[in-house]
Amino acid sequence: MSEVLPLRFRRLDSDTLLFADEAGRFFTGDPDLAIRLVEGRLSERDKDYLKSRGMVIDCEDVNETAFLHTLARRMEPPAELSYVILVPTLRCDLSCAYCQVSRAAKNASGYDWDETTLASAIDYLDKNGGKTIQIEFQGGEPSLRMDLIERVAQFARQRFEKPRFVICTNLSNLDNDLRAFIEQEDVSISTSLDGPIWLHQKQRTETELITNAFLRNLREACRLAPGRVHALPTLDVDALPSPNELLDAFDEFGLRSIYLRPVTYHGFARKRHPTSVAYDPRWAAFYERVIEEIINRNQDAKDEPWEEFYLSHLLKRLMRPGENSHADLRSPNWLAYDHQVIDFNGQIYPTDEARMLARSGLIDLSVGHVNSGIDDERRRSLQSNAFNAFDPWCSRCPYQAACGIDPIDDIARHGFVGAPKPSTTFCQRHLHLFDLAMKLLNSPDSAVRGSLSKWLSLPASVDLGRRYV
Repeated sequence: MSEVLPLRFRRLDSDTLLFADEAGRFFTGDPDLAIRLVEGRLSERDKDYLKSRGMVIDCEDVNETAFLHTLARRMEPPAELSYVILVPTLRCDLSCAYCQVSRAAKNASGYDWDETTLASAIDYLDKNGGKTIQIEFQGGEPSLRMDLIERVAQFARQRFEKPRFVICTNLSNLDNDLRAFIEQEDVSISTSLDGPIWLHQKQRTETELITNAFLRNLREACRLAPGRVHALPTLDVDALPSPNELLDAFDEFGLRSIYLRPVTYHGFARKRHPTSVAYDPRWAAFYERVIEEIINRNQDAKDEPWEEFYLSHLLKRLMRPGENSHADLRSPNWLAYDHQVIDFNGQIYPTDEARMLARSGLIDLSVGHVNSGIDDERRRSLQSNAFNAFDPWCSRCPYQAACGIDPIDDIARHGFVGAPKPSTTFCQRHLHLFDLAMKLLNSPDSAVRGSLSKWLSLPASVDLGRRYV
């Protein structure tokens, strides 16, 4: 026996409706198809198309059963720690106006791991990690304690199979210890580049001397670690550069991947950028202009194509249902299972944002300490909002399967979990991004199709939009 699966709809424009099932499979078509479906007037051609898209279930189809089993496995919390953020020091040598972490001054005391915390952190990773792991060093400025970083890396290379490391550094300094570390093939560098130099200096480095040091160090880091340096801008909607200014700044260093993000409502930004609590329509318009410029530049790109990381990730989730690996966009979003943060004082948090809330004195969402391990009761208390499938708004949204949920962000911005989804910044941002992604997928423009095929590693001839006519 076969029957059409429940479908969700979203109008993209007057002539186009998005159809999606609970597994995230989708296509676009004429709104009249929805009317025929609701009224039980599907033609044989309609039924054949829905079956070809996997939206007609056959209880005896082993492939369908296997697919549903794969989805069901996502409901099981991960058993092993695979991604951990370590904060060996909270001290920093800069004082960025939008700092998310409420860092401590460079010369402050009591904000670094001591020997006991280091030993406990290593023991914790040893007991809770699986075969592989990615370790991200944050701060503060983690390079102020390269001695601690090296000892963690030495342990990880012996304990795990092909561990990966990311050091998040402001690159105000590039001494011999940091140089030696980033030259190693298993290390990537994450830094900030806020667009044109005048803007970067205004928001981060403040003086020409520090700015010039950063530029030298960024250029040298790109030479020492080719293909392993990633920069991202943090942008104030009240001081946005032009898309060309922004991309030219990245192009100067051979950086072709960019992760666009506005100032987030954490740390010092809560006081210095209070309007960042809401999703600003000006950001949406700016974002689209940057994407348009990226696509234009890709027409003439003879080497590595330009990419906006987050949009590329969303496109992959739309085209590959079931992909659920990115910590910023998951459902179920199992908090403090496979992804954890170990702070400078040994406290364990489910996300970096949860750590920031604690630093701001708003709420303690820690789930344990490296000396005592995970507090299962506290961790379980976070999981009641780990699923978007059961939210009354999300359950009717065609993007639900590709989207995620972020209760920590809801707490930070709205003060509680459970605000109506359409009113949340998370929902507004992702509805805009998914609509934009769908618009691009359905575009007949060869330049658009060229960029998308590169981001998705698909031939340009593939029917990305999946339009039913």
